Amino acid sequence: MSTILVSIADQSLILNSLKQEYIYPVSTAKLGPGEKKNSYCTPRGKHIIRAKIGMNASRGEIFKSRRSTGEVYSINNQHDQNSDWILTRILWLSGTEVGKNRLGNVDTMQRYIYIHGIPDEFSLNIPRSKGCINMNNDDVIELFDLVDIGTSVLIQ
Repeated sequence: MSTILVSIADQSLILNSLKQEYIYPVSTAKLGPGEKKNSYCTPRGKHIIRAKIGMNASRGEIFKSRRSTGEVYSINNQHDQNSDWILTRILWLSGTEVGKNRLGNVDTMQRYIYIHGIPDEFSLNIPRSKGCINMNNDDVIELFDLVDIGTSVLIQ
């Protein structure tokens, strides 16, 4: 089975599959690592992909509350460079370590932490998200197609 390693220090995501290793640039939280609700930090530790959302969505399709708005992002409809755009695909994460990233005040899934696409003109390789793991749209489509629900995700 495939495994994912997200390095906050390197701003990278590595997918180790049975066939090969894939390395992608990402952006994690602007406020750094942390597990508490409402912290806008990226949670560390062992997680799994709990849900895959957007299988047939268009590249750049905009999601609000995990539902497609029916719109595709373009620089022309951009309202705010600092907005937390969720585009193309969503891999919803769930922590597996009770008291660290699961249940109570530190529950990754209840914090709505995803791996998801962002506008193409946004920079990666620098912390900029509100807790999620941001990816290039082409990369998140590829990753989405390579992983299954239940895939292990280690964030460190």
